[in-house]
Amino acid sequence: MSVARFLKQRAVRIQTVGTYTLPNWYDPQGRLRSFACRTTRVSPFRALLDVPVVGKVGDRLTSYFRDFGKFEGEISDTVHGGFLLELEMTRAERAKLAEKLVWLEKKQKDPTIRDSRRDARFVPNSPHSELTLADGSCIPCLVIDASMSGAAVSAAIQPEIGTPLAVGSCIGRVIRHFPDGFAVRFVDTIPASSELERRVITPPTRPTRQKLASHHDDERGVETPQDFFMV
Repeated sequence: MSVARFLKQRAVRIQTVGTYTLPNWYDPQGRLRSFACRTTRVSPFRALLDVPVVGKVGDRLTSYFRDFGKFEGEISDTVHGGFLLELEMTRAERAKLAEKLVWLEKKQKDPTIRDSRRDARFVPNSPHSELTLADGSCIPCLVIDASMSGAAVSAAIQPEIGTPLAVGSCIGRVIRHFPDGFAVRFVDTIPASSELERRVITPPTRPTRQKLASHHDDERGVETPQDFFMV
């Protein structure tokens, strides 16, 4: 299914951070690289993800989310900085996911829950930003979360600890690695929380988009929006 078609279907807009692995992406030790990602819209049939490294249509992958558990499936379409994952599940698993999505949709409408979570850390509305390295090169990245003094980032590269770089316009150094990315401590603490998103998030340079969507979507049977509640 194409992303454009999915955006017209019933789904829950929810931002939850997770991890994913792509085929043929390995770390220096020969293990599959793990990247951070974030859901944008989720239904019991598919999920739209913001990612730092976009795979190819047809790639099979595994992802994990705290709110949902493990998602397995295949990429059916890509957009700049993201892709649509077709979820492989049994009928019972889809029914369980549908119930959870309805519950999460109600939960996220409670402003007290959202506020308490934002006080703990800043999760940008648009996570895509850009790293600027010491040699002037720029690399797209995904900001997992940020604070006044630093940010957790996932990208195609894993800079060595101590590497100077900028996340958006915030200059800092890599201080820690974790399985899905790395942490950057800013040289200067951002003085006001109102400046945080403006300074950390710099939209990456957009390459010319290639047409990667499958052209036979319309020929396949697809679930209607009503199927969201009829699994």
